[in-house]
Order: sequence, then C-alpha cells, then structure tokens
Amino acid sequence: MNTKLNKSDWILLALLYGATTILNGIDYYRSENKLIEYLIDLPLDSVSSVVLILIFLYFIIPKYLINTKKYTIFFLVSLVVLTTIGCLDRLVGFVTAGRSWSDFPNFFLFLQAGLYDATDMIGFPIGILLIKKFYEGQTQFLKVEKQQKESELKLLRSQIDPHFLFNNLNTLDSLIDTDSEKAKEYINRLSLIYRYLIQTKDSEVMELSKEIQFAENYIFLMKTRFEDDYDFEIIKNSSFEDLFIPTGAIQTLLENVVKHNKPNGTIPIKATITIDQNLLTVTNTKSDFATKKDSLGTGLDNLKTRYQLLSDQEISIINTDKNFKVSIPVLQLSA
Repeated sequence: MNTKLNKSDWILLALLYGATTILNGIDYYRSENKLIEYLIDLPLDSVSSVVLILIFLYFIIPKYLINTKKYTIFFLVSLVVLTTIGCLDRLVGFVTAGRSWSDFPNFFLFLQAGLYDATDMIGFPIGILLIKKFYEGQTQFLKVEKQQKESELKLLRSQIDPHFLFNNLNTLDSLIDTDSEKAKEYINRLSLIYRYLIQTKDSEVMELSKEIQFAENYIFLMKTRFEDDYDFEIIKNSSFEDLFIPTGAIQTLLENVVKHNKPNGTIPIKATITIDQNLLTVTNTKSDFATKKDSLGTGLDNLKTRYQLLSDQEISIINTDKNFKVSIPVLQLSA
C-alpha cells in the first residue's frame, strides 16, 4: 500500500481539521478560555496532528510494518513518538492556560496525559486516511489486474500472429531456392523461437540470458528478411546471472522498432540493445516515414502495465526527432 499523501488526501485533511477546529473553538468558547489559547492551542493541535500523520505514513508504517513487519518495534516507536508529541502539545497548553502543575503530581501522569492527547489528535484522521488508501489500493489493483490480463492476451496473440508466420514462410521459400544452407539455419532459428514462446507462455518473468538468446534468434530472422534495411546490435555491459525481465519484453521492443520505422532504402534503421546491471535499453534511429497514430504505443503501454504488477519501477521512453529510446528495469528477484 502506498502511504504517501496525494492531493485528495490533503483536501480530506483540510476538511477534517476545518471541522474539528470549529468544534474545538465552540468548546473553548463555552469553557471561557483565554484569547491566547484560541490563537496558539487550536493551530498547534492541528499542526501536531499533521506532524504525527506524516511521521506515521512516511516513516513508521513503511519502515516497520509494510517493509519489515517488525510489530514490536513498530509498537515501541509509535509509543515514544506519540508520547513525545503529546507531551509537547500539553506543555504548551499548560503555559497558555496558566494552569498549575499540581494537576499532575508526578511525571508518569503527565506522560500518560500526553499519550492520551496524541492518540486523540491522530486517531480519527489517520484512520480515515488509511481506509481511503486501502480502498484506493484495491481499486488500482483490480484495474491493473484487468489491464494485465488484456496485455497477456495481446502478447499471446502477437506471439502466434499468423502474419509473422506467413512472412517468415515467404522468406524461407525464397531462401530454399537461393541459399539452402541459410534456409536450414532459418528453419532452426524459427523453430527455436516458437519453442521458446510455447515454453514461456505462462511465465510472468524470464531469465535475461534466455531473453537475449531469443532476441538473437529474432534478429537473425529480421536481418534475413529485411537484409540491410535494419542494423541490430547487442551490447552486453553486465553479467546476466540472477537477472530477469518480463517474458516477451525484448520481442515487444524489437517489434516496436520494425513496426514503426520503415526504411528509405538507402540508410538503414539502426537499433541497439544495451544491457547494464539495472537497465536494458533499446535505442533506434527513426525513419522519415510517418506511421499510423492508432498503432503507436500499444505494445509499450502493455509493457508499462506489466511492470506495475511486477515491481515499483517504471519504464522510461525518450522520443526525439532522430531517435527513439526505451529503457526497462532489469529485475532481481528476492529469494
């Protein structure tokens, strides 16, 4: 669950504190409190409450509940923070009201009162916020899950695309008459691609090394089919051990290059796959021919959706006049 405050959270807090400030003001008026208490105590209560909420949502809950589930430490840290803020708030209240310290004959009672004040300040607003975020998280999860299933269906369709098979059979037919040895190699590579697609059709992620092997076979088909129209290069700057990416991610990126860049017959489209420890980047030069707007971005949108489910990392897209660059995070799965 994302515990950071968004715009709607701040609006909700503003409404809550506006209402509680009015109600507390009425209570102060009935109790005939001094003017200084209106000017200091009421704003201080709201500020103290917001500070507590920020500490819990940005530090205590993520650090000791969501990430590590250290419940005992969470309880102790929460107790210390609540007591400290509550005692400081009560101390200011003593000064502004001019009250006597005889109301608290020992220090323990003062700490107890501070803890009570803090829990009273934070309990209702943080409860409302956490309920709101829980339902927002559930809604977002269902939305992403729906998109994921649509993406998986589209990916499967692209993997068994009859046009892909038809084009490759045409290429193979011409090779049989002109270069029988290359035709054999082409058949071998094509069979390896389809075997890989069948074996990995139910896998969410795959070893980067296997995806690179798939890319090498796929590039062989593309270079054989299009000859010098496309120039592919793979640059390996990192070891592949224990590294993963979404299954079919490289296929999506390579298809994106071929689909949206039509060569002009003189200058080839250059595409480079660069593998680093944390990123896999595909950069390609752009052709001068315009592509259909309705076909742009579908595969990349699907890839974005898959990363939303797999990790908290996002893909990066940089589109300039001359180049198109997509960087996807390389995943390291925890044991």
